Amino acid sequence: MELVAAHSSINIEGLHFDWNLEKGQFLFEGQDAVLFWISSAMKTFFDTIEEISGEEASNLVFETTGFRQGLVVGEYFEKIKDVTVTEAAKLITNTYVSAGWGQTVIKDLNFETKTLTAHIKDSWEYKINLLQGKKIGGGFLPAHYAGIFTVLFGTNIWYKVIQQQLEGYEYSVIEYFPSDINVSNNIHQLARKKESEQIQQLEAIVEEKTKELKELVKRISSPIIPVLEEIVVVPLLGKYDEERSEELVLKTLENLPAYKATYLILDLTGLDKNISVHTASLLEKIGSAAALIGTKTILVGISSELSMIISQTDISLSKFDCFQTLQHGIHYALAQLGREII
Repeated sequence: MELVAAHSSINIEGLHFDWNLEKGQFLFEGQDAVLFWISSAMKTFFDTIEEISGEEASNLVFETTGFRQGLVVGEYFEKIKDVTVTEAAKLITNTYVSAGWGQTVIKDLNFETKTLTAHIKDSWEYKINLLQGKKIGGGFLPAHYAGIFTVLFGTNIWYKVIQQQLEGYEYSVIEYFPSDINVSNNIHQLARKKESEQIQQLEAIVEEKTKELKELVKRISSPIIPVLEEIVVVPLLGKYDEERSEELVLKTLENLPAYKATYLILDLTGLDKNISVHTASLLEKIGSAAALIGTKTILVGISSELSMIISQTDISLSKFDCFQTLQHGIHYALAQLGREII
């Protein structure tokens, strides 16, 4: 077994790496650092965040983290005296090469227009995305350089992906430029999008439940009850709008022949107290329709409210026999059929 000194250091092209095994410490350029295996530990880290947050949210997490870390790096190099933006860019990319971040070449850097292009090849993010089987590259590194140059240029910088190594190119090409786009806006937009999606999901649930409730109301409201041979009773319940009125008329007319009904008794005692002209006209409509198939209509339980409304309209219910109670209506129908309850 090869023995390693408790304290070791190495200098690679001006970059310092130090180990203090007694403290379990690894230093990169004099600062605490940590090493992870890309294909196992880092991939698991990315996979876990995506599993918990979802792909869209995790992409924004990586992009936002990359940008904000870039701000930290930019501030560090901005403090170095007598170093231009071009020189700082060279120092940063050289540092990242030694840290295993892949190769990045900065091209067409223009301090006046605050623009540049980055060619990124074989980055750790590319390697992780490749292991994940992704078709589109992540946003950590593109946003990271946007954060760096936001500080170095003194204005908000954003990016556009021109080509990605994952698509089969030799390297990724990222363009950078001044923009109002920033990670805070992106976070807000995602939050609003998620909120909108949740509202849409709730609306869909409400719509589905409303549909189910309407179907239930159709099944249980205004049932056709064959009380005696040739006599059916339809109790009117609640309030009737145009849709519910049409359903009542169709349902009644479809079922009357099956019961061979000679008399249809409409029981109005369960109607909503807030009776409209529409409800009154419904009675005339269903009675007239029933007459066309040979069924006579009897009205029972007409309230004083309904009587007042009918008196104020052109609707005439005089062609229908009317009784105060359902019992009276049934006895009348039986008498007309030559029968009686013994």
